[in-house]
Amino acid sequence: MTRILIAGFQHETNTFGATKASFNEFLEADGWPGLLQGADVITGTQGINLPIAGFVEATRSEPDIELVPVVWASAEPSAHVTDDAFENISTMILDGIKQAGALDAIYLDLHGAMVTESHEDGEGELLSRIRELTGAALPIVVSLDLHANITERMVSHASAFCIFRTYPHIDMAATGARCFPILQRLLSGEILYPAMRQASFLVPLSAQYTGASPCKELYQLLPQDSAAGQAHCDIAMGFPPADIYDAGPAVVAYAASQAEADEHAQRIIEAMETKETAFDSALLSADSAVAKAMSHTGSKPVIIADVQDNPGAGATSDTTGLLKALVDGKATDAVLALLHDPQTVAAAQELGEGGIFDAALGGKSGLPDMGSYQARCRVLALSDGEFAFSGAMYAGATAQIGPTALLEIVDSESSVSVLVGSKRCQCLDRAILTHIGIDPGEKKIVAVKSTVHFRDDFEPIADLILHAQSPGVNYCSLEEVPYQNLRTTVRRGPNRR
Repeated sequence: MTRILIAGFQHETNTFGATKASFNEFLEADGWPGLLQGADVITGTQGINLPIAGFVEATRSEPDIELVPVVWASAEPSAHVTDDAFENISTMILDGIKQAGALDAIYLDLHGAMVTESHEDGEGELLSRIRELTGAALPIVVSLDLHANITERMVSHASAFCIFRTYPHIDMAATGARCFPILQRLLSGEILYPAMRQASFLVPLSAQYTGASPCKELYQLLPQDSAAGQAHCDIAMGFPPADIYDAGPAVVAYAASQAEADEHAQRIIEAMETKETAFDSALLSADSAVAKAMSHTGSKPVIIADVQDNPGAGATSDTTGLLKALVDGKATDAVLALLHDPQTVAAAQELGEGGIFDAALGGKSGLPDMGSYQARCRVLALSDGEFAFSGAMYAGATAQIGPTALLEIVDSESSVSVLVGSKRCQCLDRAILTHIGIDPGEKKIVAVKSTVHFRDDFEPIADLILHAQSPGVNYCSLEEVPYQNLRTTVRRGPNRR
């Protein structure tokens, strides 16, 4: 019997964010389950598009596999993971390894862009601690997010990485499943030599969409067959809102010799370097985006992405620049989702449907130049925030995002509604709107606090997609980002500074 310990610890850290990820954030369910332990790791993630679920499913065809589930935890992207949270969850994993008895391998479902209060490279620190327990020989295969910031320390302590190849991340479970044959190769005694190369420039999240050039062509360079004897390669596009030394794109390769691994990694990174100027980070001002959407004459909605206030990248999801632009631009038949504002939701829930009140919408993070929008609002609908997601990325998951309220801005010259929530949740799934009675396909303008993930579920109903530059700490115009720790040789914008 082959015994494989499995665990997961996911956080994408935006070091410019307003709030940190405490242990409580990992305990809470939101779009994904709250912290799971023991057998619940398997039953609580089964059927969800998550890497650990994909790995577990891939092992079911092998009767001689015994899985040893320890813990799985994830928190909504934010600023740093607190030391308390990191130590608590790391200790769960380490204690699980100590108590598991003889192990043949470990599979880990990590993100790759975790920054803690004390550790710039959260995954590298965790993997280092695990290696101190297991020794160098035990196979450890890890799935990572496409936005991972890969470090030499991470590479040195993991046997191999498999990284998402789609953004939107519709292949999360598939990536976990890809880890299993790699692990089997290592268990059979095959040696895989690692190579890693970092790009010399950053790519903003808004330009990392894998459904278009240049990412589409870059990902086509990756070997599709990871059978025994074949090289295995993956690309991480990096997470630029993390102000760390190793932020940015990287390539990993694994092969039967160091020379072959180096050759594959170098080939792919050189191809990426030639595409530098093709990564389009152009953004419209919020006012220009609204004007363009209003002048559009197509039969389907215009989607305006509020790319810099994406909670899925650690932003507050409560900035109001785009909302103000919609009202000031006299937008009609428009909806914006999801604005994070628990206080306003509570007031709306108390009033009930049909109630009218004056609200200071959003802007409660305390970040400079990101204040509230004062508006008179009518309560159109209320929800408890529990519903089944319908899109591919969150397939199988049930939202638990807390009370929500659909509000209409009372204004004689515009027709704008805003969905307000009590938990941060990226608007990447149409069910966020349909569950409260809004059919986004019938709207003229749908404004989403998302950067790219919305594309999988919203693009099929849209005539036009626009990226708006509005306040938010998921910086997509990187030239002016106040980096302190990024290596000085990295270029980071159209001016290549």
